[in-house]
Amino acid sequence: MPSSPNPARLDSAEERRTRILDAAEACFVRHGFHRATMHDVAAEAGMSPGNLYRYFPSKDAIVAGLAERDRAAVAEDFSGIEAHPDLMQAFAGLARRHLAEAPAEKAVLCLEMWAEATRNPAMAAICRDFEREIAARLSGLYRRAQGRTSQPAPGADPEALARLAMVMADGIMIRRALSPDFAPGPVIDAMLTLIGAALDGRFDPTGRAPAEPSPANPESAR
Repeated sequence: MPSSPNPARLDSAEERRTRILDAAEACFVRHGFHRATMHDVAAEAGMSPGNLYRYFPSKDAIVAGLAERDRAAVAEDFSGIEAHPDLMQAFAGLARRHLAEAPAEKAVLCLEMWAEATRNPAMAAICRDFEREIAARLSGLYRRAQGRTSQPAPGADPEALARLAMVMADGIMIRRALSPDFAPGPVIDAMLTLIGAALDGRFDPTGRAPAEPSPANPESAR
């Protein structure tokens, strides 16, 4: 009969994986993803290359580990939003936390990953899957937010609004990575205002003009 796993050993293995992933993030930011080597990551993690390969056989495997860790964090973040009585207030807090309060190194890491995705199919697939998950969660959030309010005009298409929000968030991340003096706060405020207007039906992210008032109802033209 096989023996039960030792909980202390499992915890130790998980701690090593976390240490490796943290070390990989630091190396990718410092050297760039393409130039960083597994030996660099092992040295940053304070372990031998042989021990590192026991947990991650390649840089692509490390990136997959980083993506899974980010997915778990995103799932936890959105779970907290969905339980909040004011969805958009909670979303605003999440946006500021990730786009303004997180260390600038996180933005640099994202830029490195996106650059590598242009030449590495495995990285491109990881980025694409992660973006699809974010888009699905955002559109679901916007749909629930619209369901909790009664706006005078139909709100924006949640999927179109999610795509627009992601493009704006990506732009903020790029500016943070490239410009140390960039202040994201006012841009985030503008982004949130735009999203709120779209949810209320005052802005259409697809670019369609607002519907003209019906001539059959003179009151609607006032």
